[in-house]
Amino acid sequence: MIQAYLTAFPMLYEGEDVEVRYCLFHEGVPEEKKSVYLEYMKPTVVGLNAVMTLLAALEPQREEEITVMINDDSLFELIKGASTTKNGDVLKAVSKTKKQLAKFPNVSFVNVTRNKAALAKWKEILED
Repeated sequence: MIQAYLTAFPMLYEGEDVEVRYCLFHEGVPEEKKSVYLEYMKPTVVGLNAVMTLLAALEPQREEEITVMINDDSLFELIKGASTTKNGDVLKAVSKTKKQLAKFPNVSFVNVTRNKAALAKWKEILED
């Protein structure tokens, strides 16, 4: 089983890089901690692109059971299909992300936003 902790830092100004940070645990043992910098994108699609970046890193292990820990209510809604957004850029990004997620049969997302203990652990793991 793989546990992945994921976050992304959108930038408000064009031309600034976006940072995607993730940490992977395999059977509870830390395996990889990485920061990836992507070109500027609109803040509304940063979370979805972070998921795509993580899935690309997990491609060799896509048959394993994967749990992704996030701290983002709107991203969680988009992934679960509960969002009512009409934003065209977001809808395109959701479509691309869903196609990629379809290749991962055992992936699930957990939103740690409302669980204080899980949120503290998520924050500690993803700090520099």
